[in-house]
Amino acid sequence: STPSIHNDLRIAEELKTSLPKSFIVLVGVHVTAMPYETLNLSRLIDAVVVGEYEQTLAELAEHLEAGRPLIEVAGMVYRSHEEDKLMATPVRRAMDNLDAIPWVSRTYRKHLNYRDYFYSGNRYPVVVFVTSRGCPNQCNYCVYPQTVTGRKYRTRSVIDAVDEMEFIIREFSPLGEIMLEDDTFNVSKNRTIQFAEEIIRRALKVRWSCNARPDLDLETMIVMRKAGCRSLLVGFETGSQAVLDGMHKTTLVQHFTQFMTDSNKAGLLVNGTFMVGTPNETKQTMQQTLALAKSLNPDVAQFFPVMVYPGTELYKIYCEKGYLISRNFDDWLTEEGLHNCVVNLPELKAKEMVEFCDACRREFYLRPDYLLYKVRQSLRYPSEAL
Repeated sequence: STPSIHNDLRIAEELKTSLPKSFIVLVGVHVTAMPYETLNLSRLIDAVVVGEYEQTLAELAEHLEAGRPLIEVAGMVYRSHEEDKLMATPVRRAMDNLDAIPWVSRTYRKHLNYRDYFYSGNRYPVVVFVTSRGCPNQCNYCVYPQTVTGRKYRTRSVIDAVDEMEFIIREFSPLGEIMLEDDTFNVSKNRTIQFAEEIIRRALKVRWSCNARPDLDLETMIVMRKAGCRSLLVGFETGSQAVLDGMHKTTLVQHFTQFMTDSNKAGLLVNGTFMVGTPNETKQTMQQTLALAKSLNPDVAQFFPVMVYPGTELYKIYCEKGYLISRNFDDWLTEEGLHNCVVNLPELKAKEMVEFCDACRREFYLRPDYLLYKVRQSLRYPSEAL
């Protein structure tokens, strides 16, 4: 990823130095957006994969083993030592049959101790996987749909996805919950309901959460809740319609209250995310965002300054306008390894946005009504206090 790229390169270089005959490949959002720039940073990196990488890596391994020309492997940029230049292979088409990809949870089971990992928004221990790729929405800041997965929405079959869920339930114990990390799980109402109904049909005892947009309807929420859905991670982003429009979000602030009413009726928790620093942001619109967060009163609220990633429309806009403080990606992390805001807007400095988000967290979580709500929730549902 962008904030870690220089550290990633250092690790890759150490691998290459230790194993001189190895072929070192980088994958992910950053190298997809900046393949040549990345390869020019280190001559020890042999190639980068552009976009989805499963098929490319499998074919690359076969070609290396057989000594076949790498130019035949679509979807990458590689270093030709013979010609001393970087070579781009043909663009690889995004996968349509996602059921053909092996389950990532089998890899977790074989190679990782899943209890070493956690996410504060999910019940511990959590296992994460995806049931779809791509997102048809046009948000200009969101990095995966603009780099690796694309705008075309592609899905695994409901049967395959629930089969993996059943495997996780059987093979991972204890299990707090499953997180479905699709960019937007509820793109298709029909598929969302079919997924939930398949869980119900199999009588699976499972808690799960997912990423969702705030246009999910009550009917779908009720079925999801019946199927064990616990929480929705929802990007409200801002309390200003002008700012929403500036990020091409295509949601309406006026609908957020109804969404929260419906989620409460369905018995679903909401982890609301809010962001500052996108186009049209001002000190006034930031205050609107804080006011919205308090009025919606989600179970969890996250406040962050915008991270502007290469490969996104927003990165291009902010580069052109001169809003980025630094293009040295080491500066995109704090000394503690956390995200660092590198955007100065005409009316707002990076430091002001960071301080505002810190203040939002204090003001949101230290409200007497919220503290009382969490006490009651913890008494009624002790697991939510963990």
